[in-house]
Amino acid sequence: MSDSPPIEFAFPELRRWEKGAAPYIHVFDSGKPGPTVMVAALTHGNEVSGAIVVDALLQKGLRPRSGALILGFNNIDAYHSFDPRTPFKSRMIDEDFNRTWGRLDQPATTAETRRAQVVRPFVERADLLLDLHSMHDDGVPLMLAGPLAKGAELAKKVGAPVDIIADAGHAAGMRMRDYGGFGDPKSPKNALLIETGQHWRASSVTVAKDVTARFLAVTGIVEPADLPADWKQPTPARQRVVEVTHAIATKRGNFTPVRHFEGQETIATAGTVLGHDDGEPVTTPYDNCVLVMPSSNRPLRPGVTVVRLGRLV
Repeated sequence: MSDSPPIEFAFPELRRWEKGAAPYIHVFDSGKPGPTVMVAALTHGNEVSGAIVVDALLQKGLRPRSGALILGFNNIDAYHSFDPRTPFKSRMIDEDFNRTWGRLDQPATTAETRRAQVVRPFVERADLLLDLHSMHDDGVPLMLAGPLAKGAELAKKVGAPVDIIADAGHAAGMRMRDYGGFGDPKSPKNALLIETGQHWRASSVTVAKDVTARFLAVTGIVEPADLPADWKQPTPARQRVVEVTHAIATKRGNFTPVRHFEGQETIATAGTVLGHDDGEPVTTPYDNCVLVMPSSNRPLRPGVTVVRLGRLV
């Protein structure tokens, strides 16, 4: 795809939402028993489909019938730095917001760790979290359910998208969706991370609206009729769970794929060559290997993950 894909929708003006329980975080408590549910957007500043959804819910004045609802924009400074001439640079200011959650007890020395400290008490309050993301490359939507069975079970209740990815996150740092009770098998807390598709495709907004409506209805704090009627899309005939077993990283940025990979392809035969890294073949480790979010179709920095490999479970 192009290094600068087209932007197919208008970005929302979010400064009107600055004043809340904390900057760009709004809490609505019903006063009745029920879970605290958080929907978060802009964990990465250029992943705008989620921001459109949260902005729309705030404009609509959605209120929970039970429990509490938290709506927030995470890396808002990165979002406000967006420049269409260099659209990928606004992913972050200093570092990836979604790799900071394992070291929040350390001094906050970057824009992202300072913002994470602001967001942290709301994430800790949440019983259920939906973190809205999108992708650098074109690809089918993916629900990242984390490594625990409870994540996949919640994703199945939501009912979309087709692919549920059971994964342990990134070696570079803990994600928000794995923080605290979300990553504890003994805790009833639960979280999902949806990758809605390429950052600026209109279809990514459609997916974000669909999954958010489904998620909020599943939590029970709202009724389906409280949500915009046109958000929910047809339910897939089936879902599948893919367990990530390997993350293939390029040593020096010299990975060359054997062909263009779309993502979520199932490679039938073990030992199939996917490409070469520094001349060494990279092969599938087992039959029916699923290629999860390949980034091998564009130039990469040393150490970047080329593709995750998964098995159907």
